[in-house]
Amino acid sequence: MNKPHGARHAMIAPYGPFPTGDGRTVMLGLQNEREWKVFCAEVLGDPALATDPRFATNPLRHENRDALRALIEQAFAALDSEQVLERLDKVGIARARMNTMADLWAHPQLAAREAWAQVGSPAGPIPALRPPGRSNAFDARMDPIPRLGEHTDAILGELGLSPSDIDRMRQAAAI
Repeated sequence: MNKPHGARHAMIAPYGPFPTGDGRTVMLGLQNEREWKVFCAEVLGDPALATDPRFATNPLRHENRDALRALIEQAFAALDSEQVLERLDKVGIARARMNTMADLWAHPQLAAREAWAQVGSPAGPIPALRPPGRSNAFDARMDPIPRLGEHTDAILGELGLSPSDIDRMRQAAAI
C-alpha cells in the first residue's frame, strides 16, 4: 500500500516543500534531467551532485529522496526564501512561495479585487472575505455575525416547536 506523500510527488524527486533559512517554505518541482543538472549547479551550487550515484537519475533520486531532501535543506538553510526563489527563477525551475495565513490575508490581489468587507459582530466590526464567485448584478449578502443564541427561538419555531416547547428546552438546559 502506498503511503501518503502530502505535497511531495509520488514519483518525482526533488518535488514539494522545502524550508529556507528565514523560516519560510518554498515549493519546487524538477521535471527532467536538464533541470536536475542546472538545479545542482546554479541553485545548490554543487554541480558534482548531478552525477552522484545516489541521485544520477530520477528513480535513484526518488529511492534516495530522504538523503536528497537533507542535502537540499542544508543548502537552503543558508539562504532566505527570496534568494531561493530568485535562483529557481533564474534557471526556469517551477517554484512557488508557501504563504502563511497572514501572507494570504495581506495578498495584494485580495485588495485589488475588493475581496474584503466589514461585517458586524458581537465584538464589533471585523473583516470578512466576500464569496469568491461574485456577480456584477448584485452584492453578496454579508450580514452581521449573530451573538450566541440570537436566532435560537426563530430557528426552533421554524422547525415546528412552540414557544412553550422552547421554554421547556431552555429550563432543561438543552439550549
